[in-house]
Amino acid sequence: METSQPPELPHLTLGFIPLLDAALLIIAREYGFFAEQGLEVTLSRENTWSTLRDKVAAGLLDGAQMLSPLPLAMSLGLERAPCDTLAPVTLSRNGNALVLSTALADACGAAGGTPPRASARALAAWLAEHPRRRPRLAMVYPYSCQHYLLREWLALGGLDPDRDMELVVLPPPRMVATLREGAIDGFCVGEPWGSLAEHDGVGQIVAGGADLWPDHPEKVLGVTRSWARRYPATLTALIRAVVAASQWLATAPDHQRQARDWLALPPYLDRSVGHLDDLRLNSAPLYQRLFGEGVLRPDIEAMGRVADPLARHLAGSARRLDIRTLHECYAPVHFDAAMHQ
Repeated sequence: METSQPPELPHLTLGFIPLLDAALLIIAREYGFFAEQGLEVTLSRENTWSTLRDKVAAGLLDGAQMLSPLPLAMSLGLERAPCDTLAPVTLSRNGNALVLSTALADACGAAGGTPPRASARALAAWLAEHPRRRPRLAMVYPYSCQHYLLREWLALGGLDPDRDMELVVLPPPRMVATLREGAIDGFCVGEPWGSLAEHDGVGQIVAGGADLWPDHPEKVLGVTRSWARRYPATLTALIRAVVAASQWLATAPDHQRQARDWLALPPYLDRSVGHLDDLRLNSAPLYQRLFGEGVLRPDIEAMGRVADPLARHLAGSARRLDIRTLHECYAPVHFDAAMHQ
């Protein structure tokens, strides 16, 4: 599928965090879907979501893989000056793992494969018997599905995240090593870090985010509103390349194995995917989705669930979530224009 107009920016840089759901950007570059759209794309590996956020806002990155709540948080000016940001295409749904250290999971009997309420209640019962114990749990960013899912899971056991836990922020690539060091007792993060913790014997997946928020948008492609207005043909080309990568991934099991090999290259996820034979898509317990009907098209209704915790946060500061801003961030207008032009 060729664009009707050549992209205004033939050379651009997109940021990503080393996570499995950066796959569509990596596939689009390695297979050549970006090139087919007239784009030469450099993928810039970033260490933290805050660094990635600031680079997009400053124009140092043309766009980036983002946590799904991040464009809204940026537009509202949470933790930095406001920067109107859009999510013109969804990159993934589901895929988060709630992990406890092997020692803590064994001690409290929070077995994987059980309903999230059961594992949360097992942890709560154990903590009731050890009142001086206050576990430290990590999530990736304050305005993230991982943070919200972690809080919701703890609430299923009657636990107060602010009273009964210590919540800290860590970059995804630091989760497993920090758990191994004993500096944290668990975390909520996207793949491959949950399955890597299990593979290395340092953690156990006790719940999947898909069980709490089925089919929630997890990552998006984020660009600033000013960038989208200035480079509409480039944005169209980006969207089409990502869709082509998703369609290619869906067509054969061998493509998932090839994608895993690309992710294993040193510039991308390197050894963190060495334990995976393929991408383990659409399978228990995490049900990561990178392709399928409606997966990539922005979904304002689904984002309403993701935005609810952010709205509660704003209410605590006597602010209200502007529904118009929510709709502007996640409207499918750019996606629909690109795919039906």
